[in-house]
Amino acid sequence: MEFVSRGVRMYYEVSGEAGEPLLLLHGWGGKAESFLPVARDFKRTHVVYAVDFPGHGKSSEPDAPWSVTEYMEFIHAFLREKGIKRTDIIAHSFGGRVAILLAATYPGLVGKMVLTGAAGLPPKKTGKKTVKSRVYRLLRGVALSGAARAVLGEERTALWQEALVQRFGSRDYRALAPSMRQTFNRVIAQDLTDCLPKIKAPTLLIWGEDDAETPLWMGKLMEERIPDAGLVSWPGCGHFAYLDRYGDFRVVVERFLG
Repeated sequence: MEFVSRGVRMYYEVSGEAGEPLLLLHGWGGKAESFLPVARDFKRTHVVYAVDFPGHGKSSEPDAPWSVTEYMEFIHAFLREKGIKRTDIIAHSFGGRVAILLAATYPGLVGKMVLTGAAGLPPKKTGKKTVKSRVYRLLRGVALSGAARAVLGEERTALWQEALVQRFGSRDYRALAPSMRQTFNRVIAQDLTDCLPKIKAPTLLIWGEDDAETPLWMGKLMEERIPDAGLVSWPGCGHFAYLDRYGDFRVVVERFLG
């Protein structure tokens, strides 16, 4: 199925015929199918909506660079069109960014919320990362200069810029089409720390203790700052803890959602 707003087309799937709405928000680079076992099991008790965020899966790309705010307002427009006045949410990674901002901006819209490996907090800066970032910015500045184009030409300059991305960029950034890279930069630069105390929804945080993308300290800080939150962490699990121990995830979330 498709939802269209502001010229952007979003693919989504609906499963289940009875119960309260449950919105599934996937991580960056994912799609609705990232929550396939969740949709399969929770459609017995909920009407489950799983989306492909714009720029992912079968959805079209945003018409301009977006931040988390534009993604959040797009999802809000989707819920409004579907007549959903209140929904539970399960969100992973980037989907957690959108869920956090949605719950903070429209607190009456979110019933209960499950965040697993949720992003939204700025990473701790290390000396190694700082040096790498400075080197990249310096070389990128040279590659974008008019002098580089004059000496190398447009084609070779473009190849140099892409080589820098592949050398210094994160895995998610490297995999992106150039048209989505500005959106990615805006998304990861948006600090949602101040949104956490505004969340009214009871929130279950599920984390992998070996998560290298959104480390466990982020989950602990969210538990501290969100007024009604509890954290469950599992050793031996990484960023996809909800799939690493899906059986446990399902049991805990079923009890939480009630």
